[in-house]
Amino acid sequence: MNARATPTLRVARPTDDIEALIPFYRDGLGLDILGRFDNHDGFDGVMLGAPGAPYHLEFTRARGHKAGRAPPRDHLLIVYLPAPIQWTAAVDRMRQAGFPPVTAFNPYWDRLGLTFEDPDGYRVVLQNAAWAGQDEN
Repeated sequence: MNARATPTLRVARPTDDIEALIPFYRDGLGLDILGRFDNHDGFDGVMLGAPGAPYHLEFTRARGHKAGRAPPRDHLLIVYLPAPIQWTAAVDRMRQAGFPPVTAFNPYWDRLGLTFEDPDGYRVVLQNAAWAGQDEN
């Protein structure tokens, strides 16, 4: 095993309607569909992300089971976009895809960012700032 290999983060969550989520994450957030599967042991799914990036999102539907809506409004996925032009483009893309911003439950996220809600009620914050723990190199 290569000790220098970059780990990959996959955030996976269930949904009742994969097709309803795709426009939010593909057209709004600008992620690409990296893969899909149908009826794999009773599950359907789609993976979205940036090709080659060490992260992606997976949404699955278990046939015959109800996933329901999101937990409380402060259950967030935060995307840090420090460059103003990058942040503005991301916000414009969300709005053009038909997803208006919503008021954040925690007002902190409204100071430098905007919050958007997907069709399942999960929220994504586009934060116009660098993450404080990020290397400054």
